[in-house]
Amino acid sequence: MHIPDELLKLLLPDFLVEHFDISNVDDIEGILHIDFEEKNIIPEEFSHRPYQSNGFHSAIIVEDFPLRGKQVLLHVKRRRWIDKTTGEILQRNWSLIAKGTRMTHDFAEFLKKISRY
Repeated sequence: MHIPDELLKLLLPDFLVEHFDISNVDDIEGILHIDFEEKNIIPEEFSHRPYQSNGFHSAIIVEDFPLRGKQVLLHVKRRRWIDKTTGEILQRNWSLIAKGTRMTHDFAEFLKKISRY
């Protein structure tokens, strides 16, 4: 079943919907685990070089806003590419989590705001 990106962007961080594919969703003991894999799209600034996909880094786990009363954990796997001529590894520099936390920036900002009241 394909869920339109417009709907996903209402529930999940925009950058994840734009740059990552959902590979799996599990509800384990009331915790929603959503697995993301970075799309195999080489960054434009490196498109002039002969790169090929070279697997993924280990997933990081980030807490996001609860959905329907369930805790949400995002399992995010970043892709890496290898330059076929030099062997150089390329990866995007994603800032997925708020500094000093294991939460998305939006969720951390939300918690910061509600803690002031």
